[in-house]
Amino acid sequence: MPESLLLAAARGEIPVDLLVRNCRLVNVLSGEIHPECVGIKDGVVVGFGEYDALQTLDAEGRYMCPGLVEGHIHIESTLLDPVRFARVAAAHGTAVTVCDPHELANVLGLDGIKWLLDITSELPMEILCMMPSCVPATHLETAGAEITAQNIQAMLEEYPDRIPGLAEMMNYPGVLFQDPQVMAKLAVADGLPVDGHAPGLSGFDLNAYILAGPGSDHEACHLQEALEKLRKGMHVMIREGSSEKNLFDLLPLVNDFNSQNCSLVTDDRHCDDLLREGHLDHTIRLAVARGLSPLRAIQMASINTARYFGLRHRGAIAPGYRADFVLLDDLESFAISEVFLAGRAVSSLSFEPAPTSHVVTKSVHLGTLSPGCLDISASAEGKKVRVIRTIPGQIVTDMDLVEPRVKDGLLCADPDADVAKLAVFERHHGSGGVGLGLVRGLGLRRGALAGTVAHDSHNLIVAGMSDADMLLAVRALADCGGGFVCVCEGHALELLPLPLAGLMSDQEPEMVAAGLDRLNAAARSLGCAEDINPFMQLSFLSLPVIPKLRLTDKGLVDVEAFTHVPLYE
Repeated sequence: MPESLLLAAARGEIPVDLLVRNCRLVNVLSGEIHPECVGIKDGVVVGFGEYDALQTLDAEGRYMCPGLVEGHIHIESTLLDPVRFARVAAAHGTAVTVCDPHELANVLGLDGIKWLLDITSELPMEILCMMPSCVPATHLETAGAEITAQNIQAMLEEYPDRIPGLAEMMNYPGVLFQDPQVMAKLAVADGLPVDGHAPGLSGFDLNAYILAGPGSDHEACHLQEALEKLRKGMHVMIREGSSEKNLFDLLPLVNDFNSQNCSLVTDDRHCDDLLREGHLDHTIRLAVARGLSPLRAIQMASINTARYFGLRHRGAIAPGYRADFVLLDDLESFAISEVFLAGRAVSSLSFEPAPTSHVVTKSVHLGTLSPGCLDISASAEGKKVRVIRTIPGQIVTDMDLVEPRVKDGLLCADPDADVAKLAVFERHHGSGGVGLGLVRGLGLRRGALAGTVAHDSHNLIVAGMSDADMLLAVRALADCGGGFVCVCEGHALELLPLPLAGLMSDQEPEMVAAGLDRLNAAARSLGCAEDINPFMQLSFLSLPVIPKLRLTDKGLVDVEAFTHVPLYE
């Protein structure tokens, strides 16, 4: 529409399309809540006042807050395809999602990213993609693809309106030691937002990392860590996901002066949590319940994030901003009455995938599975073994040194010590590669759990008390094209297929959530504790960029030393 018509509508010379009357405007720009009438034309807020309108909406005193802006999420971790994710998130007040398609990229490379951009190009909720910076994430695992600095530059040029910058730079050792390939990726994103990923980094090393380009961080788990990053100029993204729960620990960081440099994000959120609790609206409720003012919490989930990414005309309600807004029955509980995107009620909008030529199925390619591929020989010297120890509610792990259980010269799982056998199978190239280790903290007493969601390279990961059950789980996932499975005594108790890159379902959210419920119930019947999300916890055990000890298809990884280490002490 010609700009002159917007100006004419703003001056009251022609009617607006929609006038929202009798609302209490949550103004994240001025820090006020004030009574207002808001005029909207062609999906844009043109101004405040009693305009003549083609249609009038009486808000009946409800709060009118801006549509929410998600600044860091991996849509793949919801297990939903991006279009269905958008439909669910929009109903919870999300207007813009800045995602990192790092998971898709590690499986399918540029084709995976282009598939996501294609099918979401016409959605009512705007989905933007940061360009993955670490594919593969490290040299310590086998990914399905490689993305170079030249690839990043080409994608930035091809999709200038859809790719605002460079996604989380997880390879912080590569930054600190000025790896040429890492530095080339940072160079092509010069002047654009570059997301950081630097868990535990401090002192001179943090200084150097920030100086190289990363401007945000979502990995702080402790208050002092977040404060140091804020003091040094980083935009702190306070994360509350399904497994990574940092909100309560980091909220004391926020005050009236620095809140503009903080955002609320979700990072990884399973679809069952998304459906039942919500998206950013849930995070706002938690923050308010913890003592943060509702206005501040909404600001941290809208305009702060939009400004960090340079998204003009998003994240607030004011002249020139896109008319994304949420009507709330109650501010404290963020009780949503109705959501509008570009001035239209979400309930009236269609969420359908746009056409694409890119294919994301048939992504599981295993080599030959020999009967003894899970055998771990016992040490003749009786040495202790390194065991990954999970920490409930966190994705960081610790390391225990354990006297292993041995039978017939082979290491075995030990249910009495809560030690399960762990394996990661390379699933992209059919190489037959497998890394073997041990894990404690899952609570398994029998059977096996497996998944093709295994950060960051998304090889096939399996944990179990029985080698036979572990191999059955691996074969079940290979047959269905990826997903999650729970096996016991030679039978698959529950299987959730994820045929889209082995990461996402092609089914409706309610069906996926119900499948997850059955999976988790089956896992708990095998002993998994109630206070963990078994499959989410499993999926992070192969993540070699988060301390402390991990397992990839190439073997056990000491993340702090950034090298492989032997299983035996």
